[in-house]
Amino acid sequence: MLDVCLLGTGGTVPLPGRWLTSLYLNCAGSAVLIDCGEGTQIALHQQRISCKHIDAILFTHYHADHTAGLPGILLTMAKSDRTDPITIIGPKGLGEVLKGVMMIARYVPFEIRYMEFDAKEEQFDIGPMHFTAFALKHSVTCYGFEVTVNRTRRFDPQKAQQNDIPKRMWGILQKGQTVEHEGRTLTPDMVLGDERKGLKLVYATDTRPCEAIREHAKDADLFIGEGMYGDEEGSEKARHNKHMTMQESAQIALDANVKEHWFTHYSPSVRDPFEYEEEIHAICARTVIAKDGQRADLAFEHEETKED
Repeated sequence: MLDVCLLGTGGTVPLPGRWLTSLYLNCAGSAVLIDCGEGTQIALHQQRISCKHIDAILFTHYHADHTAGLPGILLTMAKSDRTDPITIIGPKGLGEVLKGVMMIARYVPFEIRYMEFDAKEEQFDIGPMHFTAFALKHSVTCYGFEVTVNRTRRFDPQKAQQNDIPKRMWGILQKGQTVEHEGRTLTPDMVLGDERKGLKLVYATDTRPCEAIREHAKDADLFIGEGMYGDEEGSEKARHNKHMTMQESAQIALDANVKEHWFTHYSPSVRDPFEYEEEIHAICARTVIAKDGQRADLAFEHEETKED
């Protein structure tokens, strides 16, 4: 299961009742924060999520509304007596960002590790979550994130017997290990059933529509996409400043056949995003006009037991 909480949905500046865009993910005890704008530690507190146990913080890009909360998060972690290292990941330039952050957050008692990337796509793992960072189209270097959680294959005793696998080897092979036995190489494929559908979430904000989003969001369980503006005046601003409108985001969700689509990164000028709901649902009925604290528990699809 993948626990998802959209901590804030705002862009540019926080507003009363709307924190800046930030996403919290937790899978099997591994916790990740994507983007960290001003006040993110308060948004975490409001959702009763402890920042002490966040394993990694990821950045899409380094505009202030996505990064200015980092000193506060680190100092809040320090006040909670954290001792475990934290990993911070983002596009090239992260080292310079952290130098500035540490001028403010001087008393951090735990190790800060960081990883930069600058390829068109970059992959890494955090616990059971597999991340693919992919380049977007913004006014500065910016990335989206595809998050997948694989599902283990079922043990198939009939298949193990057909392949003449000794029972004492079943558990080892089921755990994914390959074994040499009496001149044979025994592999996990000899005892495991077919691949099973896992989970996929895609997060893409601060960008113009691009094919990379459609490709990565294809058949996703949840696509969280930018919906900065909803009116025609905003459409021109979106094109000029390299952002995405609600209509464009919804069209991508439709094209990609996602199960559910949430908006985020509303402009401060969008006081009530629900006024566009009817128009948006005419494009994609699976779109949700998300609010701060929007939550979901993404679970693996139920599989019916096959009859013999």
